[in-house]
Amino acid sequence: MAKEDVFKNLIAHCKEYGFIFQSSEIYDGLSAVYDYGQNGVELKNNIKKYWWDSMILLNENVVGLDSAIFMHPKTWKASGHVDAFNDPLIDNKDSKKRYRADDLIEEHLEKLEAKIEKEVEKARKRFGDSFDEKLFRETNTRVIANKEKYDELDRRFVKAMNNNDLADLKQIILDYEIVCPISGTRNWTDVRQFNLMFATEMGSTAEGSMKIFLRPETAQGIFVNYINVQKTGRMKLPFGIAQIGKAFRNEIVARQFIFRMREFEQMEMQYFIKPGTEEEWFEYWKNVRMKWHKALGLGDENYRFFDHEKLAHYARAATDIEFKFPFGFREVEGIHSRTDFDLGQHQKFSGKKLQYFDPETNESFVPYVVETSLGLDRIFLQIISAAFHEEEIKKENGEADTRVVFKLPPVLAPVKLAILPLVKKDGLPEISRKIMNDLKYDFNCQYEEKDSIGRRYRRQDAIGTPYCITIDHQTTEDNTVTIRYRDSMEQDRVRVDKLRSIIADKVDMSSLLKKLDKIED
Repeated sequence: MAKEDVFKNLIAHCKEYGFIFQSSEIYDGLSAVYDYGQNGVELKNNIKKYWWDSMILLNENVVGLDSAIFMHPKTWKASGHVDAFNDPLIDNKDSKKRYRADDLIEEHLEKLEAKIEKEVEKARKRFGDSFDEKLFRETNTRVIANKEKYDELDRRFVKAMNNNDLADLKQIILDYEIVCPISGTRNWTDVRQFNLMFATEMGSTAEGSMKIFLRPETAQGIFVNYINVQKTGRMKLPFGIAQIGKAFRNEIVARQFIFRMREFEQMEMQYFIKPGTEEEWFEYWKNVRMKWHKALGLGDENYRFFDHEKLAHYARAATDIEFKFPFGFREVEGIHSRTDFDLGQHQKFSGKKLQYFDPETNESFVPYVVETSLGLDRIFLQIISAAFHEEEIKKENGEADTRVVFKLPPVLAPVKLAILPLVKKDGLPEISRKIMNDLKYDFNCQYEEKDSIGRRYRRQDAIGTPYCITIDHQTTEDNTVTIRYRDSMEQDRVRVDKLRSIIADKVDMSSLLKKLDKIED
């Protein structure tokens, strides 16, 4: 099945099983805004807990914060968002569709890269174990030609973006004959800048109202509270402030399901350091954050670093952690060396001293910052994309059947345990309820007694429940139950009093944190 079809099936599955709904769907929906359903919110909360606990519990010098969405408008002037938080916009005159010019060029670069990889894969199959990939890339004429095209376009693109040269961005699109995906034509408007912030007004009267913005990122809430946290917490450098919160961007093109939305959630940590140590801490947090992702077991080969050549106005260095989605490698987290730009700007615009006094050197200075910024919705999509499987299995009679299963990391699964009486009589429901009442304080459990046991297994597979417990007539005799494992579909007979320890070993968050802590050591 094509990756595009798999992705469409995933989107449909998310709605059918209560993970994600289109916002305001009964009114035909609101573009690029989504609601998380009963299973989606549980998965989302578990992801938040994994991130929060890994930041706060595993780092003695990282503390939390929850800042307001509304901030004084000077905040965004100081941060540069009023003047510089723009995307290059271009319209196709025939389709009337609007695009980000940089997205169109990046997609063309991806097509060139895909051509190279296609040649490499063909050669790998042809030569087998004797295949020398490095030599092939260096000598194959088609690979060399496409690589030269890629490098030339990439150099020109980076230069245009760094210089904010909108005319050259359009010229690149024309020179490389990039067409509109809808109309197939190259009838483009000029490129112009588009500010991404949502504006509103605060005040009781129209005359006395003040123009404010919905925050486009959560980082500024940390920076303006830096001095409060540092003094009240008696924090010494280096230290970090972590936050989870909503942010809002009026995206030109919001697409690929929940990958790019207008209302989204960020998990960010700003790490305050002494100037001169930024390279060391930048490398440290790059490695720590990559290990955090890989600890989920979604396949190490699905991750890579991408170093930015075009840097934001505040950054000295920037690296993305990218994940291989069905639509290609895309950013899920950014690690940025922000220097002292943010605190320096807020000190300048507010007139308040935001310096740190180092008692060891007897000097005051504005700290530098290394940031880790993760899109919660993107990692949600990352996890469900990797977890979604459509498997062909054989029935006992030899016929083929299809099983749709969410192979979610057990610690993140919305429901950890399904309790299923084999029949609705002979005291089995009562025993099942007793088991559930005993385990519900430790795990999110679900009780089901409708339909055949096979259909109930399938429903639990579809929402990613790692364990199903079946209570049958043998349970009344020896106090044992059948435990079924989601991924393998294998079954074991276990004592009821062993259930808690068996399940906790795989779904307890502390188990994952201990694993992560060992990795970091």
